Amino acid sequence: MATKFSKETYLYWYELMLLMRRFEEKAGQLYGMQKIRGFCHLYIGQEAIGAGCMTATTPDDIFITAYRDHALAIAKGVSAKSCMAELFGKATGCSKGKGGSMHFFGLKERFFGGHGIVGAQIGTGAGLAFSERYLDTQNIVLCFFGDGAARQGMLHEVFNMAMLWKLPVVFICENNNYAMGTSVARTSNVLDIYKLADAYDMPGDKVDGMLPEAVHDAVTRAVKRAREKGGPTLLEVKTYRYKGHSMSDPAKYRSKEEMEEYKLQDPIETTLRKLKEEYKISDKDIEAINERVKAQVEEAVQFAEESPWPDDSEVYKDVYAQQDYPFIMD
Repeated sequence: MATKFSKETYLYWYELMLLMRRFEEKAGQLYGMQKIRGFCHLYIGQEAIGAGCMTATTPDDIFITAYRDHALAIAKGVSAKSCMAELFGKATGCSKGKGGSMHFFGLKERFFGGHGIVGAQIGTGAGLAFSERYLDTQNIVLCFFGDGAARQGMLHEVFNMAMLWKLPVVFICENNNYAMGTSVARTSNVLDIYKLADAYDMPGDKVDGMLPEAVHDAVTRAVKRAREKGGPTLLEVKTYRYKGHSMSDPAKYRSKEEMEEYKLQDPIETTLRKLKEEYKISDKDIEAINERVKAQVEEAVQFAEESPWPDDSEVYKDVYAQQDYPFIMD
């Protein structure tokens, strides 16, 4: 990588990616036990993206994503407890138990969802960026979407406006090859999604999404440009999900050989090797991290199990925002 990263950074990446992985594995297990209902989309295999983005941004920067949102919410600082409680539909969940798997939210953490409509967050992300520009802050929006959402017309309208107004947003296409189950090659004549930026004179780049170092470097460049009023960037981050599109997807559209090839690039394992080989981190130190992560996930499950269900009165709350607009005439 172009940048030499410290031992502390690799330790941070390893622990964060491991927490994402173990949380998602537990979510998959609990779904099978019918503790979690509805839709459930796991992030297993894609953890390097969240980790690299975190070290390239500040706590005041905004993340917004699609329905594969659990891991990015945890990366941004939404607690594993409130995330698990949300999956259980409990009142202590990050969306009060009313959003479920696809609609995580964390106002304090600057995590603006979790969106169930494919591609909807692209427009909302640009809107958030417009707000930051209007308020003249230094904050950047990282807007995540998949290769399937890149086929939505919303993307082109937003790209045009984002470049016209030089909005402080980094568009991150997490290209895991298959959308819901159809390969990019079967849905588009343009196989390099980052080239879609060319039509709007927007900078675009392809990134190895299996390496947190590569993600960090690319996002750092894009964020710097946005903070300096240079406008948006499109990053196509090549990644891979080890599980199906959702828990109901057997993923028979790909071969075992392809899966094994990607698992050789597993971001957690490559980071662990670097820690052991280059930084001589001991097995004892690694085991301490593993146990800490395991305890966090177990505590999250216990918290979710013991949390109360939402009160019936909650069904009518948080539907509309109550605002007074004195400048509007009757």
